[in-house]
Parts: sequence; C-alpha cells; structure tokens
Amino acid sequence: MTTYTSRVIREGLSFGEAPRWHDGRLWFSDFYRHGVFSVEADGSDERLEHVVDTQPSGLGWLPNGDLVCVSSTDHRVLRFRGNAREEFADISEYCGFWANDMVVSSTGYSYVGNFGFDLDTMLAEEGAKGLFASPPPTTNVVVLNQDGKVIQHVADMAFPNGSVITPDGATLIVGETMAFRLSAFDVHSDGTLSNRRVWAQLDFVATDGMCLDAEGQIWLANALTNKCLRVKEGGEITGEVTTSQTAFACMLGGENGTTLFIMTSPSSNRFEIADKTLGKLESVIVTQTHAGLP
Repeated sequence: MTTYTSRVIREGLSFGEAPRWHDGRLWFSDFYRHGVFSVEADGSDERLEHVVDTQPSGLGWLPNGDLVCVSSTDHRVLRFRGNAREEFADISEYCGFWANDMVVSSTGYSYVGNFGFDLDTMLAEEGAKGLFASPPPTTNVVVLNQDGKVIQHVADMAFPNGSVITPDGATLIVGETMAFRLSAFDVHSDGTLSNRRVWAQLDFVATDGMCLDAEGQIWLANALTNKCLRVKEGGEITGEVTTSQTAFACMLGGENGTTLFIMTSPSSNRFEIADKTLGKLESVIVTQTHAGLP
C-alpha cells in the first residue's frame, strides 16, 4: 500500500463538500457559508460562484454547461443558468432527511442521494453505540432526467453518499456510508439503473465523497477518520492519505489530474460546527490521474 500525507492549502471553510475540478479550478460547496465556491489549485483566489441560502451540497454540470446543485435542507436540486437560479427538481418525496451528494452523467442524468435519517440528532440522543446497535433507516437514490424529472428511485440504500460514473458511462458506483460499502449499478441509455451489486465491502469505513482514477480504483474519504483510501473493486486498499483532521470528500484534479483535493473538518455534526470556520482544503500529489465523473 502506498501512503501519503496531505498538506493544508486553505483554511476558514465551515464544512466543505462535493469538490469538483471544473474549468481549471476546484469548485466545492460550503454548507454553512451557504455558497458554491471555486479556488485555484493552490487554494488561492477563492471566489463565491453562487449563493445557496438553504445549504448547498452535491454539484454537477449538465451537457449545456449549466451548474446543478443539491439544496440540502429543502430537498431540491437547483439549476444555475448564468447567474439566474431556478428549481430543477423537488425530491422531497424520496428523502428521509437532508438531500446530499450527487453525480451527473455526460448525457445529463443526475443521481442524487440523501441521509435517510437525522444522523446528528441520533448521535446526540443515542451516541455512536446506539447508532450501530441496529441498522438505521434506509432511503433512496433518485434518478433525474435532463429536465429534472424523477424517472426512477432505488430504495433500501444505507445513506447513499459519494458517487462516481465510470469513463464509459456504463457503471454507477455509490458509497453507502452506513453499510461501509460501495455498491455498483449498470447504467442504461435512458439513465435508469439495474443489476445492483457490491463493488467493495469495507471494514468500518464510512464511505463519503469520492472519485475515480485511471486504473479504475476509487479514492474515497473515510468519514470516521483522518484518512482517504484508494480502493480496488473487491475491497483491497492500495493507497492511504493521512489528513490533518477528518476527511469528508476528495477529488482528483489539477493541471495533470493527479492532485487529490480533500475537504476536511473536525466533525460533520451541525450542532458542533455550523457556527465555526474550522474546515480546511488539503491536497497531495498521487500517481494516477483522474478518470470518469465527477
């Protein structure tokens, strides 16, 4: 296994989420600064791209270049046409709690997850021991077409979180945070999903934001530790990055596609961090370049 240590390139975030390399810059959502931001590869020149009052999360781009962004607390997906903002989809019917991360295919289909239950309140009332005493409620992955219409929902997902699409567009892989696994689906030409299967079952790894590399392996944040892991299909861990605090999402980008950007924070618990700016952006150079989506 290859090991790395990241370096902090930007401080002062509240809770960074959904890092994406786009148009030569790193884009990301910041929950409690209520905006979509972009920065240069070295963490400098931060720009507020869009305000999302409710709470931004997953990001993606439609084939025409419009940005779509998950509006977490009101269970919507927003679409930005230049500076104009409109509702792209309302997925509240399919959400157990906050809407969360997503990935958008090259043909414009969106795959959106959600928490399924109020994790922070459950932790406050029962603690981690209570949380893992029995399986928490499951929820749906919601599939949207190019116009934002719900065309499918996949049930019984255990906190569907970070997700990737392979370069050929044929496979969607979704992290199920509460099941410590990555699940794969076949993607059909109409955007719908079938043939659910386990891509990797991991040992106490709370799979969070992730990306694919050119060898078909997945870099993912383990939301229980200050680690990002590189995982092969089947579950072998082939790489590890140690971060300064807990890792919650990662993305390959930079000029050569080999810079792994990592969003970190002391916690994801809103009762502990919503009024603070302790989040960080960290990075490290790895061997394999970015592949697939996001």
